[in-house]
Amino acid sequence: MTAETEDRQEMFSGTKEVADTHKFDEAKLAAYMESHVDGYKGPLEVRQFKGGQSNPTYQLITPGHRYVMRRKPPGKLLPSAHAVDREYKVITALGKVNFPVPRTYCLCEDESITGTMFYIMDMMEGRILWDPLLPGLDPATRGKMYESLCDVMARLHMVDYEAIGLGDFGKPGNYFERQISRWSKQYIASQTETIPEMDKLMEWLPANVPTYSSTSIVHGDYRMDNTVLHPTEPRVIAVLDWELSTLGHPLGDFTYSMLQWVMPDLGTGAGVASFANSDLKALGIPSLEDYIKMYCERTNRSGIDNLDFYFSFNFFKLAGILQGIVGRVRDGTASSAHAEQQAARVRPLAEAAWKHALKAGAK
Repeated sequence: MTAETEDRQEMFSGTKEVADTHKFDEAKLAAYMESHVDGYKGPLEVRQFKGGQSNPTYQLITPGHRYVMRRKPPGKLLPSAHAVDREYKVITALGKVNFPVPRTYCLCEDESITGTMFYIMDMMEGRILWDPLLPGLDPATRGKMYESLCDVMARLHMVDYEAIGLGDFGKPGNYFERQISRWSKQYIASQTETIPEMDKLMEWLPANVPTYSSTSIVHGDYRMDNTVLHPTEPRVIAVLDWELSTLGHPLGDFTYSMLQWVMPDLGTGAGVASFANSDLKALGIPSLEDYIKMYCERTNRSGIDNLDFYFSFNFFKLAGILQGIVGRVRDGTASSAHAEQQAARVRPLAEAAWKHALKAGAK
C-alpha cells in the first residue's frame, strides 16, 4: 500500500466529531427518532462521516443499532442540488425488489428538527474501499469485486422502474441534453476562473448527442467507493449516494463508472481515482475492453458505440460537479475539509473531456 493510498483511505474512511458548521440539536433528533424510527431505543450518539463532498452524512449510534442520516447542508445552495428526498425515494423503491440498498426508515421535511431536510437509513456493516486499485487484496479477489460491481450496475439498469413506482422519477427522453444543461448551469453558477475547454464543451456537447432510445434508472455517481462491500466476501452489499440518480440513459451511467480507466492522475482526494500507470492484468482488475464486455453480456448488448462522446460528456459532468464543490467553498457551504483541493482538478478534467471530444470529431 502506497503512502498516497493510505492517505486516501485515511482521508475519507470512518467518522469524526461533528463539524461546527454541521452541528444541530441532537436532543430534537432523538425525540424525532423515538416517534418515527421503528425499533429505536436511545440514548443517541452522533458522529459525522469523513467521506462525502456534498450532503453531510452522520452515523447515529444507539446501544442496540447503528443508523445513517443524510441531510441537506445548511446555507446557500444551488437549485436542485442536495436532493435527499430523491435519494430517499429511489432507495426505498429499490429495496422493495431486493436491490442492494440500505433499509430506509423515514424522510423528515420539517426543518425545525435539524435545520434542513434529512432521511434515516440503516448503517450497512461492511467495507468502503476508497482506492479502486484495491491494495492489499489478491488479484483473484480484485477481479471478483469488479465483477460484482459490474453485476450490480447491470441489475440497476435492468430494473423495471415503472413497476416499482419510479415512472415519475425523471423524464424518459433527452437525458444527455438535460444533463449537459444542468452541469453547464452549475459550472457557470460556481465558476471561479475561465477554462476555455469548458466553454467549447458547453457548445459542442449538446450539438453532438448520439441517437438513443434506452431509458433506465441511473445512479449518476457509480463507483467502488460509493458501495459497501461485504465484510469478508468480494461482493457489493449496498449502493450508496443516490443524490444524482434519475431516469436516463444507461450507457451515460455505465461510462461514468468507467472513467478511472481513462482518467488522468489527479492525485489523492480526486472525486474519481485513476488507473493511470497501473498494470491492471497483474492486479487482477479487468481491462477497459473486458469490463465493457462484462457489462454488455449482462445487459444483452452487442457492444458500445460512441465511447469518446460518453467519456467527454462524463469528464465534463465531473468537472461541473467539482466546480460546484469549489463554489460551495467560496460560499461557505462545502461539506468536506478537502473540498478546496478540488479547484485544481477542474481544469485537467475539462482538458480530458475536450481530448475525447476531439477524438469524437470536434474541431
